[in-house]
Amino acid sequence: MSKKTRHEPHEEHADESWLLPYADLLTLLLALFLVLYAMSATDAKKFQEMSEAFNTVLSGGVSVLDYSNTQPSKQPADEGVNKAISAAPVSVPKKDDKTARDALMKQEQQELENLKKKLDKYIKDNGLSTELSTKLNHSQLMITIRDNALFASGEATVKDDARKLAKAISQMLQQVPAYDIIVSGHTDNVPMNSVKYPSNWDLSSDRALQFMKILLLNESLDPKRFMPIGYGEYHPIATNATTAGRAKNRRVEVSIIRKYQDNNAFINATNTKDEK
Repeated sequence: MSKKTRHEPHEEHADESWLLPYADLLTLLLALFLVLYAMSATDAKKFQEMSEAFNTVLSGGVSVLDYSNTQPSKQPADEGVNKAISAAPVSVPKKDDKTARDALMKQEQQELENLKKKLDKYIKDNGLSTELSTKLNHSQLMITIRDNALFASGEATVKDDARKLAKAISQMLQQVPAYDIIVSGHTDNVPMNSVKYPSNWDLSSDRALQFMKILLLNESLDPKRFMPIGYGEYHPIATNATTAGRAKNRRVEVSIIRKYQDNNAFINATNTKDEK
């Protein structure tokens, strides 16, 4: 009886199906680290090229393990980049903030200079040089009106013949509708003590308000851009020790406020060319 040969049990082959998801995981991790490295680099062009390469690999279904088997492109990389750049639409770069601001300041300066010339011509043509003056500086275009041209002594009611002046000023203000306007009243330092106006504050404030109301009879002006202010005796432009000085201090000012102010551009300006 022959001895039966004993067969050794066959060794089971390990299941290798896990290699596919493992390889994909390694591919994603490698891509992640390379992208992070590229993001930390300062060369934007290299980052763009690397990003496009990985996008092609990942979206095309080719893993990094198989990438060595892919066919290289017959078109040189530089040539492809050049064609892509030439095909891209050309965009005109926008002006930076400083350039745009400088252009707006220049336009504003021209507008206010033109308005000042028209005001000066009106003053000259009507013989009002002793009662009105204009001044353009870095913050505003100011129209100064002596109080005797507008009001009786100690009163805030605008004279009938001064309404024509107010109307002319309001028509010129139509040319700069986008600017804020401040109407301010000023007095000398002689104490005011009447039933209607117990102080210079009260008199200067009411004068500014009453003159502003006459300006706003022009419906083309926007009331939201107007503000009346009473300064009393506290912003003199001349000495209060003389009669002539006090007369200069009693005034109403209509100020057209600049939207773009640059103190440095005017710091050495004397404004002599803007004064009569």
